[in-house]
Amino acid sequence: MTTPPPADGIRPFRLDVPQSALDDLNDRLDRTRWPDELPGAGWDHGVPTGYLRELVRHWRHTYDWRAAEARLNQWPQFTTTIDGANVHFAHVRSPEPGATPLVVTHGWPGSVVEFLDVVGPLADPAAHGGDPADAFHVVVPSIPGFGLSGPTADRGWEAGRVADAWAELMRRLGYERFGAQGGDWGAAISRELGRAHPDRVIGVHLNLLPGAQQATEPTDAELAALGPAERERTLTSWRRWAAWERDGAAYAHLNASRPQTLAYALTDSPVGQLAWIVEKFREWTDCEELPEEAVDRDRMLTDVMLYWLTGTAASAARIYYERAHTRTGRAAAPAEPSTAPTALAVFPAELQVPLRHRAERTENIVRWTEFDRGGHFAAMEEPDLLVGDVRAFFRQLRAGG
Repeated sequence: MTTPPPADGIRPFRLDVPQSALDDLNDRLDRTRWPDELPGAGWDHGVPTGYLRELVRHWRHTYDWRAAEARLNQWPQFTTTIDGANVHFAHVRSPEPGATPLVVTHGWPGSVVEFLDVVGPLADPAAHGGDPADAFHVVVPSIPGFGLSGPTADRGWEAGRVADAWAELMRRLGYERFGAQGGDWGAAISRELGRAHPDRVIGVHLNLLPGAQQATEPTDAELAALGPAERERTLTSWRRWAAWERDGAAYAHLNASRPQTLAYALTDSPVGQLAWIVEKFREWTDCEELPEEAVDRDRMLTDVMLYWLTGTAASAARIYYERAHTRTGRAAAPAEPSTAPTALAVFPAELQVPLRHRAERTENIVRWTEFDRGGHFAAMEEPDLLVGDVRAFFRQLRAGG
């Protein structure tokens, strides 16, 4: 891994992890100190020991980091310094000269690895059975503090500041007008890009819309104002959100309150870092029992490796802390509704069930697509569905819709 570039420059980057770092990882995996477990607890208490032991064996003896590294290095990658932060990004230009610039953003506990199966079809649709008119110049940055863009050295890296950094990144790349796509934190960042830079953002495509779910128990008056289908969807949205608050939100509260304390365990123990992340792949994907039913296990491990090798458990978590504690700037002020044309791709296993009547209060919704499969990590779980919807949305915008 190379050093950051000069403040205003863009420097080529190639991932090349020292063998000593891989040897250290293997040594730590060999010396894992395993906890006890209640008989028959299953996933109710967290990641089961039997499952994790087998996954660690695969990580130690079968998983090939060098193959994953080579796959990532197929992308042209760069680093630059924006607002004091080192920003890593891939920049995959389309062979089509009229392609639309598009910045795609990951979330937590994701990384640029999320997009390995979608960048090619987006950049070169003709090579993947698509229409060349749907081509994009694709920019895939790592959020400051995450993986190859980490760690950060100052406070304040919440979604609005990242959005401004992306606007500057696209300017440096020569893209005055561009589209944005994202899920999880990438959705918050992409939405803020469209809201704060409407003169530059052609359209915003999201596969999650923060705040569009029913986060409080709906009143009788609220339900009475809705049609039967939206009323039932509102109740479903509330039940799923309440279940997450009760049983699934501990990670968010820890990230938002004591990210440094948690980071000692995650930075010292690769198995701890693995368990912390793989639980979310299991809980948030469209799987019956195991996350591998939805996402390739080696792809999950590559995602974990980017956190482990860069030691960014703490700095990646700080985006939650900043959201919870920022008292100045855009994050503390009432957000104006976005005027950017916005599309939402709704995947059924997403933990936040969006409601259109709520989404339209804050977004300029021009496309709403509901799929019958897929979950939170849409680009990994259902890349073809996501690519198809992104293409259709920007095609719609080109046609004036």
